[in-house]
Amino acid sequence: MGIKNFQGNQVGETNVKAEKITVRDCMSKSMILFTKDQSIIEVVETLIKFRVSGGPVVDDRKCVIGIISEGDCVKQISESRYYNMPMEDTSVEKYMSREVDVISPDVNLFDAAQLFLKSKRRRFPVVEDGKIVGIVSQKDILRTALMLKGFSWKHK
Repeated sequence: MGIKNFQGNQVGETNVKAEKITVRDCMSKSMILFTKDQSIIEVVETLIKFRVSGGPVVDDRKCVIGIISEGDCVKQISESRYYNMPMEDTSVEKYMSREVDVISPDVNLFDAAQLFLKSKRRRFPVVEDGKIVGIVSQKDILRTALMLKGFSWKHK
C-alpha cells in the first residue's frame, strides 16, 4: 500500500520572502536585563511593573550568564519563608538558571518556532558575537506569523 497525500493542491505561489524572515525581524530590541548582584525583590518588582515573566541575566560586557524567571523568584519566596530568611539579602546569582539556550538573529522564523516547541522555553536571548542583541518570545513568533496569510505563507 502506498503513502497517500491528504494535502490538497496548493493554490498560488509561495512567497520566498516568508522563508527569509528571521529572528532579527521579529525580536524585541528593548529588553529588561538583570545582573547577578540584583536582589530578588528588585527582580520581582521589575517583572510585575513591566508584565514580563523573566529575563536574561548579563555581565558587564552584555554577555548572557543566566536567566531569571517568575518560577525562580517563587522558589526563593518559598525558601525564605521556610527557612525564615530575609528576601532582601538574596541575589539573582543564587536563583538564576545558568543553563541558557540562546538563538542567533539569523535563524529562520520557522526554525525558531521549532526550537520553541522542542525546548518548551518561553523566550530566547538573541546573541550575536557573544553579546545579547535582543530577545525573542513565542508571542513575537506568533505576532510575525499573523502578518503572513493563508497556507501559502504569503507576506501581506
